Amino acid sequence: MPAKLARIAADRLGLIRARRPRIHVVTNTVAQTFTANALLAIGAVPSMTTAADEIGAFVAGADGLLVNLGTLEADRRGAIRIAIAAAEDKGIPWLLDPVFIDRSPARAAFARELAGLGPAAIRGNAAEIAALAEGEAIDALARRLGAVVAQTGESDHVTDGTRGLSVANGHPLMAKVTAMGCAGAAITTAFLTCGGEAAESVAAALLALGIAGEAAAEEARGPGTFAAAYLDALHGVDALELATRARLGPDLREKRS
Repeated sequence: MPAKLARIAADRLGLIRARRPRIHVVTNTVAQTFTANALLAIGAVPSMTTAADEIGAFVAGADGLLVNLGTLEADRRGAIRIAIAAAEDKGIPWLLDPVFIDRSPARAAFARELAGLGPAAIRGNAAEIAALAEGEAIDALARRLGAVVAQTGESDHVTDGTRGLSVANGHPLMAKVTAMGCAGAAITTAFLTCGGEAAESVAAALLALGIAGEAAAEEARGPGTFAAAYLDALHGVDALELATRARLGPDLREKRS
């Protein structure tokens, strides 16, 4: 199974590098630069406007959409609704990253509203997924929403409601750099543009991200040098490295998120 997922990741990376999909990103303001650079490093193209009078056109011409709730002023809420409507109208895959919804009831309510609008995938940490699920198991949440759900952490757990997979790659330094998760969600969105099964695309993205983190850690002296090394690792990750490093972890199906 690790070898199969590594092959899928290599295939998706090849498609991204050949096609250069544009990913429209609505994200935390502190994450924009790193996220844009991470997308460029794997071969995708970022766009990031949140202006209500143009975001619809930007999304309509994009290949994928990331909706990250990290910065959530009233104007941005309206822009997010416009962006999602444009993505749904054009059949563009979009990913919901429900950042910090465990910290704010209002933010959690908004995330639940968006989760019902048809995301291809939802990606969050254990606290965020638990807040979204409100007591449901992670696979039950995926079935109810008709979306792939990815719960990230020491191991990353992915389910489409019927099948589950856990990726064990990664490094602790990934938690020491601002925007690492935001950039990872954008890259996962790029993987979703490649077609094929969405659960496989999400798991393959998490595998590539974790392996890039491991490779970067081998070159870094600390969080500062790790951030630069991570972009280099994303740019250079290849089929051999994916196959050599791929590790799977335990499955979370039918367990509380």
